[in-house]
Amino acid sequence: MTAPLPHPTSASSAPLGKEDLAAEISAQLSTQLRRVRLRGFSHPAPPAPTLVAVAHGSRDPRALPTVRALLDRVRALRPGLPVRLGHIELNRPLLADTLAELHGAAVLVPLLFGRGHHVTHDLPAALAAAPHLTGRTAEPLGPHTLLAEALHGRLLEAGFPGDRSPRTAVVLAAAGSRAPRSAQDTERTAQLLSARLGGTPVVPAYASAAAPTVADAVRALTARGHDRIAVAGCFTAPGRFAAQCAAAAPGPAAAPLGDHPALARLVLHRYDQALLACDQALLARTGSDPESAGAATVAV
Repeated sequence: MTAPLPHPTSASSAPLGKEDLAAEISAQLSTQLRRVRLRGFSHPAPPAPTLVAVAHGSRDPRALPTVRALLDRVRALRPGLPVRLGHIELNRPLLADTLAELHGAAVLVPLLFGRGHHVTHDLPAALAAAPHLTGRTAEPLGPHTLLAEALHGRLLEAGFPGDRSPRTAVVLAAAGSRAPRSAQDTERTAQLLSARLGGTPVVPAYASAAAPTVADAVRALTARGHDRIAVAGCFTAPGRFAAQCAAAAPGPAAAPLGDHPALARLVLHRYDQALLACDQALLARTGSDPESAGAATVAV
């Protein structure tokens, strides 16, 4: 039996937050806080923790080069930052092997798009199994306006029309998870993408573990009068789920996000957010005033 399709989101139902502003200021604010004066003594900033990008892994031979291209773009945006790669399964290096080779501090940035089992359980377990490291797990890549920007860009590259029409709609495909919070993240990403598209309906669909499927979502949208339907995918790299979802598209199917510039910026933003959370926790424990280090200058 076909699962009920969520009502298409639109700009009117998707109040935008301030993610873009946060993306611009978090790196500068984190740097300021890491140089804060503690109890009257100036402490130099320690070496930057290693950014460990965590990909799922895939048997598709295109997956590993695609993820490496994304990390090359991350390195170009932040020269000098140590960036490493680890996979949950199927590809090397595996995350456990990457962590075993590191020393000091690390921030795990999941190249995943919602709070599913991998983010909430597998990554914290990997850190717990590496007690020689001081580390934390960053938030997944979605939802965020930078993710919506990357999805929009890939849609346009695939031939999705730039002008809004009542005939057009988008299915936002994700891997799927039994975790309710993961579905909530995908729904929020659909709202952000709809707003980015000027109110074009965007409905979430899933490759596994959740409903509706992409095919079900396409059929439901077609029944509502939409005959120009594209599929956008929350997939970092080519793989089985990405191919499965693209094959169900009746119109343009966007390529995996790969090394889209907005996605690279988002990886760094999640890293900076995790560092900022650590700095704020340190200030709370020491009772220090971050303004003693001087106000951060923010350019947006």
